[in-house]
Amino acid sequence: MKLLLTDSGVKNARIQDALVDLLGKPIAESSALCIPTAGYGAPDADPGGPWRFISGRSPHPMTGLGWKSVGVLELTALPSIEKASWVSWVREADALLVNGGDALYLGHWMRESGLAELLPSLPDLVYVGLSAGSMVMTPRVGQDFVGWKPATGGDSTLGLVDFAIFPHLDHPACPENSMAEAERWAAGIGCPAYAIDEQTAIKVTDGAVEVVSEGHWRFFDPTS
Repeated sequence: MKLLLTDSGVKNARIQDALVDLLGKPIAESSALCIPTAGYGAPDADPGGPWRFISGRSPHPMTGLGWKSVGVLELTALPSIEKASWVSWVREADALLVNGGDALYLGHWMRESGLAELLPSLPDLVYVGLSAGSMVMTPRVGQDFVGWKPATGGDSTLGLVDFAIFPHLDHPACPENSMAEAERWAAGIGCPAYAIDEQTAIKVTDGAVEVVSEGHWRFFDPTS
């Protein structure tokens, strides 16, 4: 699986170029499935958020990039659907577009639905995360980003990459997400970590990590 872990969607030309590179063809020739599930789990969730994401009316460009086709994959529905059907939909897609919201809620439903188990077997699929949709790929989010609480407790996510993400760095709507707070968070996260702003994404191909940015970001090395 190839990853493009964004803070706020495909916000600039460099991130879009990275997406096209991962796809290996133009967006207009690529099919996508969007996953709105995380948008229902955040403490301040409202039904308009998932609709804006699905419809391409969100300020975070994902579904409205000119895809050949876009479908909706709602993870909470998958346990009640014939598995062979939805697995075929995922295998036929070029990209998954994964909404922001709550990373722990998303991680729960990725496991419950079976999608988390399937993803590592799809080397050509491009996974495009938005905020929580990116954070869910990491080992843990840190207590600062715990909203929805799993029955097992903790802040563990899927661990499909070996680094953590501090999102929305210095965003006006998130004054608590300052660089000073990112430093404090990183000191306790226990793994390599990136603080990224809305103009930044992290591209992962065959385990190689590349920061794609027209904004600002910082890498935290736990060994230094």
